Amino acid sequence: MTHFLQVQGLKKAYPATGKTGELVVFEDISFDIDKGEFVCIIGHSGCGKTTILNVLAGLEQPTDGHAFVDGREVSGPSLDRGVVFQSHALMPWMTVRQNIAFAVRSKWPDWTEHQVQSHVQQFIDMVHLQGSENKKPSQLSGGMKQRVGIARAFSIQPKMLLLDEPFGALDALTRGNIQDELLTIMQQTRQTVFMITHDVDEAILLSDKIFLMSNGPRAQLAEIVANPLPRDRTRASMHHDPKYYEVRNHLIDFLVHRSKTYSTH
Repeated sequence: MTHFLQVQGLKKAYPATGKTGELVVFEDISFDIDKGEFVCIIGHSGCGKTTILNVLAGLEQPTDGHAFVDGREVSGPSLDRGVVFQSHALMPWMTVRQNIAFAVRSKWPDWTEHQVQSHVQQFIDMVHLQGSENKKPSQLSGGMKQRVGIARAFSIQPKMLLLDEPFGALDALTRGNIQDELLTIMQQTRQTVFMITHDVDEAILLSDKIFLMSNGPRAQLAEIVANPLPRDRTRASMHHDPKYYEVRNHLIDFLVHRSKTYSTH
């Protein structure tokens, strides 16, 4: 069986300057993700997590290596991949409805206006933004802006979602509420997801697998941890599972101690 996402020997380096030699951010990154899997990647700043996500999105070119989504090599941006950034990246002059409709028309240019608006409303409802359809981003809270970004990414029905710390700038309560909503959406859609997070509990709540990156420069994929908790876990229930503390302690031990010393050189 071929995996839905295949990453082979990925490397990102910046050329030597007058004072320093080549800067290798990460190297020899290889992994597979199956259709419907939710993967979180964790590591300290500077290990290249966002660069890996940008390569998968087609926004950056690797120095070496390849990435294949559904059998096709990633060579640039595509509507097959929906991206949600930490900063919401909404168009400020457009309303909630217009921001999502813009993406929908890009995917289905032949649709009638009725088809577009009906489709848009479905995803506004999905993230519970009914009543805010005609507001512009400046009139929305941070959490609401991220909901619009999530709705827009889902609305084009991509083969894969790429999430770059989408809840990182939110307060704890808003973050928890949107995590719960994302979990519900994921259980309905079985979307394939690659997500960057710094939050260990967020990774345990959302993901099937957790990728651990060693520190940069020359960062590597040090370990892949399979999430032992059942898929129907919730924020309220997962702390009662004895496996939760086991996996949480393992992840924190890696981040505090082993991420700095890990190397195959």
